[in-house]
Amino acid sequence: LTAYGYDIPDGSREAVLTDYHTGEEVRIPLDDTMSAARNGTRYYERYARLKRTAEAVVEQLEQTRASVAHLESITAALEIAQTEGDLAQIRQELEESGYVGRQSAKGRKKSRPQASKPLHFISSDGFDIFVGKNNIQNDQLTFKEANGSDWWFHAKNIPGSHVVLMTGGREVPDRAFEEAAALAGFYSKGRGQSKVEIDYVQKKEVKKPAGAKPGFVVYYTNYSMVIAPDISSIREVSATSSDCSR
Repeated sequence: LTAYGYDIPDGSREAVLTDYHTGEEVRIPLDDTMSAARNGTRYYERYARLKRTAEAVVEQLEQTRASVAHLESITAALEIAQTEGDLAQIRQELEESGYVGRQSAKGRKKSRPQASKPLHFISSDGFDIFVGKNNIQNDQLTFKEANGSDWWFHAKNIPGSHVVLMTGGREVPDRAFEEAAALAGFYSKGRGQSKVEIDYVQKKEVKKPAGAKPGFVVYYTNYSMVIAPDISSIREVSATSSDCSR
């Protein structure tokens, strides 16, 4: 309409024009109370409004998907919580994310449970393997306790724990990788499956985007393995002696 409007008589209810990209004829309904140029402006204004709406919907959809994924990760943490301390950390995350109201200072002081720590396992070859039980522990384990050369494991595309295989600078045998992967599968939403796909990568490749929700990370290169989430042969260290500090 902008290019050919001068050929369209005032009062026209339709314009039959050639699409200069395809060469095909295009029929465009017109408001006969306006000039062709004004019709073109009106169509462009409508396009701009719809474009802004579409962009806002896409952004809102992404935010909703992120919130759903976050809540699914919290559900997974509830399923493996073992102590009051685990539940307290989950509540803390829910409070900080605005999903539940904050407890009063008096209530927090009265019900403050013993601090909770990640699960601690020893591989068959003597390597320490730690498993975060919730997103607060996941962040602490991955970004405060693990070294860059340690190995990080997570079930692929499903909610689950961060698992860190601490190398201590040693070469890691295949069996230790498999046991860490089995732990990542067991402490995930895939624990009821016969096989779970696990991503693993050196911790230095794992990043946390600015402003990301607890437990959310990104990595752009990784290895994968498919393994049964069977941890019956992996030795767990008692909770009282579990400590992932070096």
